[in-house]
This record gives sequence, C-alpha cells and structure tokens, in this order.
Amino acid sequence: MRENLRKCRIEKDMTQKQVADYLGISERGYKFIEYGDRIGSIDMWDKLEDLFKVHQRTLRDNHDKEDNPKIR
Repeated sequence: MRENLRKCRIEKDMTQKQVADYLGISERGYKFIEYGDRIGSIDMWDKLEDLFKVHQRTLRDNHDKEDNPKIR
C-alpha cells in the first residue's frame, strides 16, 4: 500500500472518490493506485503532487504488502 498517499488523502479530508474525480479517473482505478496494484501515469502523479503539496516520489513509495497487510 502507498501509505504516504493514503495519509495525505486523509489529512486533506478527501475520499478516494473525490481524489479520483480530481484526477479524472474511476474510483476503482484510484484505489488500485493507492493500494499499489497499479503505477499510474506521470501526469496523474504531477496532479497528486500539486494537490497534496508532497513530492511524488514520497507519494509513490509502495510498502511491501506482506509487511503492511491491510483490509481493503
């Protein structure tokens, strides 16, 4: 899971649906990105960086799912 991305979204008081709408993608597509199952486009990461004011390298950090089991 991309815990930094999730944390930024929650700190901004946004749902996954709201972030997906901001990015112009489906909620399901955003969930795959936040869970670390998909990479996402460079343009999308640029938008997330602008939205959260956090460098995209930090947002993209994908913790090993086995080290961080989460209920989806």
